[in-house]
Amino acid sequence: MAVAVSTPYTRATAMLDAVSWRGIKPGLERTRALLHVLGDPHVGLSGVLVAGTNGKGSVCAVIDSITHAAGLRTVMLTKPHLRSYTERIVIDGVRITEEDFAALMEEVNAAASTLPEDLQPTGFEMLTAAGLLRSARAAPDVVVCEVGLGGRLDSTNVLDLGVAIVTNVALDHREHLGDTVVAIAREKAAVIKAGDDAVTAAGGPALDVIRRHAHEVGAPLTVVTEDVPVNGRDGGLAGIDVDTEFAGLPIALHAPLVGWFQAANIATAVTACDVLRRRGAAIDAGAVSRGCASTQWPGRMQWVRGSPPILVDGAHNPAGMAAMVEAARAILAGRRIVVLFAAMRNKDVDAMIAELRGLGAAETVVTSPAVERASDVADLARFFDSAHTEAIVSRGLSRARMLAGRDGAVVVTGSLYLAGEVLSLLET
Repeated sequence: MAVAVSTPYTRATAMLDAVSWRGIKPGLERTRALLHVLGDPHVGLSGVLVAGTNGKGSVCAVIDSITHAAGLRTVMLTKPHLRSYTERIVIDGVRITEEDFAALMEEVNAAASTLPEDLQPTGFEMLTAAGLLRSARAAPDVVVCEVGLGGRLDSTNVLDLGVAIVTNVALDHREHLGDTVVAIAREKAAVIKAGDDAVTAAGGPALDVIRRHAHEVGAPLTVVTEDVPVNGRDGGLAGIDVDTEFAGLPIALHAPLVGWFQAANIATAVTACDVLRRRGAAIDAGAVSRGCASTQWPGRMQWVRGSPPILVDGAHNPAGMAAMVEAARAILAGRRIVVLFAAMRNKDVDAMIAELRGLGAAETVVTSPAVERASDVADLARFFDSAHTEAIVSRGLSRARMLAGRDGAVVVTGSLYLAGEVLSLLET
């Protein structure tokens, strides 16, 4: 039996596990206190803060790729990670090392230990502080930061980077953000601050809320599809072609991102880069084209070749599931589809599965990734008319492959944690 080796990185992750009992605590006071002990490293950073229900990660990845292609020094801060905490901090296109991450967390933990009990940060707040500390030390031209949950009370909202995005708004995290799209839009719109330029691809009542908030704080708002043209042509597994606008001129782009819904994400990212250009960043159309063409974002409509092939998508709310199903149906037409599904306990599983039924899967295997918040397989199985259960993801994947057969396909969905665990298994 192999003995686990203790390293600075594993000790850092164990420390984060040890504070996980603090859970989710909306509010900025703990993050501000922790950052103050660390010297307020976030002050003076500039770039783009990205909120929204779906598409945040893809938008961050495209912006980071474009600004990197432009020769700018970049930092990208995203969450959650798929396989390693080091994915959350990417500098000039390269994620930090485990040693760097461990040293950051040791420094942040030491700072946290000086705070009183009522200001002890959550694990997520400590990760936010670590990312901002490393960002300041990298002296970047552009920081691209993904909001965690909501916006108004998310720890990332200590930032005022100059450009704020709300990708879209749908129902998710209702226990924290509210039961209506309008209530959730209010939370997300709060990332837009006085003096910012704002961009959104939201529509309907959510757009009304975002537009009103931007007006109240005096932030110019660009609405993708209204103020910026978007025409996407889905190329299946080859990616997507998008006609949009940059610097007032039409631009034709290709990105190796799968799914029709990526057209709005790409246009949103390009619009944000145009705003950065107007604010003084040296970004031209060539960098936009090269950056889009080289964008990678694992775990989102990711195709893994094999017999059977596997489509991995971390859709984890009803709107994300609906988008995945529509895109996957076109890619997998004519194949026998087997779904490997998992979800976290706080998710609207009934609504997610209602969307998932549109995929027309022949069989479903329910499993549970190795995280504390994962739903029990027996609880999840009750939502399906018929489902196989495998509590361990590796066994669930093996069973799904067997049920699909060589000419079928496996779709892995329901959770980014499941996506990450499956991708790790596929690499071994």
